[in-house]
Order: sequence, then structure tokens, then C-alpha cells
Amino acid sequence: MIDIESQLALIKRGADELLIEAELIEKLKSGRPLRVKAGFDPTAPDLHLGHTVLINKLRHFQELGHHVMFLIGDFTGMIGDPTGKNATRPPLSREQILANAHTYREQVFKILDPEKTEVCFNSTWFEPIGAAGMIKLAALHTVARMLERDDFSKRYANGQPIAIHEFLYPLCQGYDSVAMKADVELGGTDQKFNLLVGRELQKHYGQSPQCVLMMPLLEGLDGVNKMSKSLGNYVGIAEPPKEIFGKLMSVSDDLMWRYYNLLSFRGESEIARLKADVGAGRNPRDVKVMLAQEIVERFHSRQDAEMALADFEARFQRGAIPEDIPEVSIPAGGIVQILKQAGLTASTSEAMRMIEQRGVRLNSAIVEDKGLALVAGNTIVLQVGKRKFARVTLT
Repeated sequence: MIDIESQLALIKRGADELLIEAELIEKLKSGRPLRVKAGFDPTAPDLHLGHTVLINKLRHFQELGHHVMFLIGDFTGMIGDPTGKNATRPPLSREQILANAHTYREQVFKILDPEKTEVCFNSTWFEPIGAAGMIKLAALHTVARMLERDDFSKRYANGQPIAIHEFLYPLCQGYDSVAMKADVELGGTDQKFNLLVGRELQKHYGQSPQCVLMMPLLEGLDGVNKMSKSLGNYVGIAEPPKEIFGKLMSVSDDLMWRYYNLLSFRGESEIARLKADVGAGRNPRDVKVMLAQEIVERFHSRQDAEMALADFEARFQRGAIPEDIPEVSIPAGGIVQILKQAGLTASTSEAMRMIEQRGVRLNSAIVEDKGLALVAGNTIVLQVGKRKFARVTLT
């Protein structure tokens, strides 16, 4: 097995916080494969690149010889994790959960080795414990402790409702770690409270508490908000190759390095060399192309990556998009208003209709969300139909 120092370097790559490092070192010294857990509630039918930050880290643990457990929260998904939300999440039906879970299983093995991955469903242990078991679990935590969680405390202070079932979510996530006997749990920085509940419950049940590895939340294409399908700033891993490629080429040069650090499988030394090359005058677009091709190849194929590059070059470098397109400056805002203000549609209703008909492109990627919000500081190319173009600077 790889020496502990090398393991720690890979484990901590891109991570925001590790609790507690000394405990992890002791676990690694045991020489046994660690049980490494990450949970995903199947609340949407497709995974996006934001989800893959954790999955990539699971892959790192696999490369180090540890036992990876990919947990599909088919039970907790029906509760709905309130983390980061200022309102109660509507619970999903059992049918929706199972359909989404099936898609997750198909998509995750584009990153993880299926022969080395244990796929778990938390309904396996929650359904048998019944109402009495849930009440016993609820008795292990107090309302005062729950209100220490940032989003709960804010909602309580603002007089916003908190449903009782929302308090059960951190306890259920924590009990997952007990049932799975996890040595390490991965989660986003917004999951810290839930992850630490897992440590407390493991102690209560006489287990060695898990170490917690928190990964940053990946910013979406706007470079501001967390990547989210609801915000329209996402890159879905099941999207067509040309869509993935075009969206990645639209990110800012600064955000590109963030994506390299959290999404690329290239070594840190190679990424550092690329950054130095750009600093010395290399066109950052060339380096962005390398990232876009890597991601497309991961989720599709090398041939798809090459075809996506050829399509992109045809549009941007071989005259498919005219060189003399109008250039305008428009206040940042919703895509519908921007299309109208840029003169690409005669009205907002036409803009919405063209989006519905998949006739609007942003930096070559088809726009599907009529509520897409664009932020200031970026220059983008918008296309409506086959002949209307505008280069828009958002102010």
C-alpha cells in the first residue's frame, strides 16, 4: 500500500477541511482498507459536475486501495435535506426516488470502478427499524443542538417554519454512518453539521468515530452560485458531448483553474505547469480546450471529445459565427430580457418561445432554462436561430 504521506497528499487534494487529521493518520497506520462513504439523495434525475467533486474523491480513495461505499439515500431522499434551504423541501415520491436512483447507478460508474464500489441504499436499514426505532434515534439529539445548525437557526430567528421531519435528516445521515461502519465520510462544506452528527452517533453506538473530509462546493458556469440545475448554471454529465464542451469553454479563465483543481484527473504538478504556461503568455483557451476534452472523454468517449472540439472550432474559428457580429453592453439579468435588449428577439414572449424550441445558444450551448440568470463581468456570445448573433458584455 502507498505510504501514509502520499495517501494524505492525494486525500487532501482540493479538500476544504479534514476532521480530524491525526485520527485519519492512525486509521491509515492500521494498514487495513478504510470504509469510505459518500451519500447522495436521488432528488434529481441526473448528476452534474458539482456532484462529481465528491465522486472524484471517492475515486482517489479507490486508487489508494480503500473500500468505497456509494450510498443512495432512497429513504432520506423522501425526507429531503434542508441544508442551505430557507424553506421546507417538498418530499419526493417513492417512484421518483427509485427512478432517479437507477440513473445515478448508471452514471456514477463513469468515474468509479464498479468492481471496487459497494452501492448501498439506506432504506435497507431504515425501513426495518420502524416508528419505534425512529423515536429512539430522535431521542439521541436535542432541539437546542439542532438549532445550532446555521440554516435552522436563521429560519427560526426569521420566523420561517421548520417542519419536525427536517430535524430527522441529520440524524438519519448520521445513522447511515453507524449502519455502514464508516471510517471516513465525504461531504460538501454545507454538510458539516450532518457529518459531525455521524461522529457523535458512532460514539454512542460504541464505534470509532469517522473522520470527515469536506470538499468545496463547485461554482456553476456563472462563477458565483453553487452549481445547480435549478439555477441553470450546471453541466450535466449525461448531456450531449457538444453541450458539455461548449458550456466548459464558456467559463471564465479564473474559474477554469478552479475546475481543473476539483474536476481534472491531471496531477497537481501538471496543472501548475499549465498555469505557469498561461502566465508566460499561452492562450488560456488552449488550456480550457484540454479540460473540456478531458471531461467529455470521461463521460462519453475520446471520439466524442474530438468531434466536440471540431464542432467548437467550426463555430468559433472557421467562420460559423461571423467575425463582425454586433457587440452590446447590457445590464446583467435574466436571459429572456437580455435577448430582447440585445435585439435578438422582438419581445420577451418571442425569447421564451425560442428557448422552448431550443433555438437559443449561449457560447454554443443550447439554453434550456427560461429563468437562467446571467451575472455581470462576463462577455458571452448569444445566438438565436441560425443567423442572429450578438457578443454581449454584461455590466
